[in-house]
Amino acid sequence: MSTKPEIHSTAVVEDGARVAAGVRIGPFCHVGAEVALDAGVELVSHVVVAGRTIIGARTRIFPFASIGHQPQDLKYKGEPSTLTIGSDCRIREGVTINPGTEGGGMETIVGDRCTFLANSHVGHDCRIGSDVICSNNVMLAGHLTVGDYAGIGGGAAVIQFTRVGAHSYLGGMSGLENDLIPYGMAFGNRAHLSGLNIVGLQRRGFSREDIHSLRRAYRLLFADEGTLVERTEDVEKEFKDHPIVAEIVAFIRARGKRGLCVPHAET
Repeated sequence: MSTKPEIHSTAVVEDGARVAAGVRIGPFCHVGAEVALDAGVELVSHVVVAGRTIIGARTRIFPFASIGHQPQDLKYKGEPSTLTIGSDCRIREGVTINPGTEGGGMETIVGDRCTFLANSHVGHDCRIGSDVICSNNVMLAGHLTVGDYAGIGGGAAVIQFTRVGAHSYLGGMSGLENDLIPYGMAFGNRAHLSGLNIVGLQRRGFSREDIHSLRRAYRLLFADEGTLVERTEDVEKEFKDHPIVAEIVAFIRARGKRGLCVPHAET
């Protein structure tokens, strides 16, 4: 890798921007004065990176992405909030990612190895884990928490303050307004839980024993008998030595600002 950044003659890099070794900035890009681009970052062309934004090493950003511009929040008053994006991310055409606000902790954070396909949006004050995949036109409202390895299908929308658990999957064109448990799978306009993300678990090498335990825990958690609190206690006791099930129990007990995404009631 070259030790000197490659900056196209038509690109604008404002004074003060920190551009590390091996960065490539293509035609008609604009990099703001308070931006930091770590080693090996590539802005393909027509990319704008603004605000107090840090882009991690080897992240690649495609044309017409808008990264770090003012949050789409009418309460924003110009406070010096930040956006941090991790290493080895892929940010495709037309993606928008906004920094934080005073009302949400002043920062938006995206982990490593995330993929955002064309025209997806990450709102202000989101906390996105690592290895997350958002397909085309995904809409993530402000103040979301998305766990590691979560997958979100094309055109899906997630309402503000919702939690999306690690290793979960939200189907395309779904509208999620309640918290989706780790390893869960949800679909629908006003999405309901539809089982576990078995395909994702298999692809990531989870053992048959782990998947069997998750299936049993899921059936117990969402059975008809008792309350959710009671069922959660029963699952915690039965699977006290199972760390994967413990993640789900901890997620339920943490209680976010939204309710819990549950299966459709039997009719």
